[in-house]
Amino acid sequence: MKGKIVDLDNFGKMWAQIRLVLKSHPWHGVLIGSTMPTVVNTYIEIVPSDTVKYEIDKSSGYLKVDRPQKYSNVCPTLYGFVPQTLCGNKVAEFCMQKTGRAGIKGDGDPLDICVLSEKEITHSDIFLKAVPIGGLRMIDGSEADDKIIAVMEGDGIFGHWADITDAPASLTERLKHYFLTYKDAPGTTSRNVEITHIYPKEEAFEVIKRSYEDYLEKYGDLDKLLKMHSSRNNL
Repeated sequence: MKGKIVDLDNFGKMWAQIRLVLKSHPWHGVLIGSTMPTVVNTYIEIVPSDTVKYEIDKSSGYLKVDRPQKYSNVCPTLYGFVPQTLCGNKVAEFCMQKTGRAGIKGDGDPLDICVLSEKEITHSDIFLKAVPIGGLRMIDGSEADDKIIAVMEGDGIFGHWADITDAPASLTERLKHYFLTYKDAPGTTSRNVEITHIYPKEEAFEVIKRSYEDYLEKYGDLDKLLKMHSSRNNL
């Protein structure tokens, strides 16, 4: 109602009660993490054994089948996105700055992330903490579609990797091959996807910070509500 004053304290309590009975949206209902960009919360959509590409349904927050993979290649790492991120204008601007290209825009999706783990994680629809070590600068058509590369926090094998240079070239080549081909349909003769750079940790941090700024520009009110609830519950 126009002119009505909202009691933010009671509204915050109501919001907290709603979140007790409804599932939090993986994109909007979970904080990016207080120590970002060095450690980020990560929602996993796909595990290496999946032969179907799963993707978050942005309206409901539930995991859905995007498409069966057309070929036998599977994602070599855990794969998902960082909550409270958006590939928008600031991410696109950084992509243009680093590539010297013009006319790039963000793809409008949350920031994708690949997470290395020694442990076999057999199903998706989970959260974990990831430590970014680098990334792939991918352009899909004219859209920035970065893929952050990270290790699971505390991992016994990969947890000591501090930068993408610690990873063997065979790993980054496998990731490049997957993302360059995962949208191919049988009979495809041309590709609309390219990877221009493999970049180090500091650039990955910049992409993460920019994607969070892009998110706040569009969904700042949701961020305030989430932080209000989280501070009440010491999250």
